[in-house]
Amino acid sequence: MGALARVIRACAPDVVCVQEAPRFPGWRRRTARLERATGLGYVSGGASSCGTMIMSALGPTVEYAGDVTWPLTPGQHRRGLALAVLRFGSGARLAVVSCHLSLLAAERYRQAELLLERLGLLAARMPGVVAGGLNERPHGRAFRLLAGRLTDAGRHAPEGGPFTFSSAAPDRRIDAVLCTPGVEVLGCGVPADLPGTRPGDPVRATDHLPVLARLRLPPERPSGA
Repeated sequence: MGALARVIRACAPDVVCVQEAPRFPGWRRRTARLERATGLGYVSGGASSCGTMIMSALGPTVEYAGDVTWPLTPGQHRRGLALAVLRFGSGARLAVVSCHLSLLAAERYRQAELLLERLGLLAARMPGVVAGGLNERPHGRAFRLLAGRLTDAGRHAPEGGPFTFSSAAPDRRIDAVLCTPGVEVLGCGVPADLPGTRPGDPVRATDHLPVLARLRLPPERPSGA
């Protein structure tokens, strides 16, 4: 956990979308350890969303936290979404979805459809961001479906490295940050030379490299506008 915590701290995030988070017995204890190690707070997910999770810095106010579990395909890992609505100060609100799609192409595409439906409900009156492991490259059907409705931040404003998997020998982009219209993407990609990390930390932290997105939210519209 030390390497993972150092990588997260070095990114200095406001919001973190986690995949393959603690989800088995004792997951709350392990999550609490990650909170202490990173200075972030648990928002939603974990065991209840089959390993997706949202954490945030102490600044945003959590207005909503929830999760969705998708049907189990025999022989596969059950998947789900961690959901949140965060308010930053007295200004903008943001709907956040942490996802980790199936290894099976047909199931992955159906999950992408369901994700868009859920995002449409959650972000009907505010900007939204989806972040997570899509388990396919940008030319895949599920990736193209999501990128056709949302802004693929890594393609729109590339910054840092492009490839996210594997952390030991990255040669493909299968993780992404995707934004609804109105979210300004300032930069997105795999960060390099993270201050405060040790050599080899990204590889020890996880088998995927982190994706860091710098986003600017539109000011919240007055009520009734």
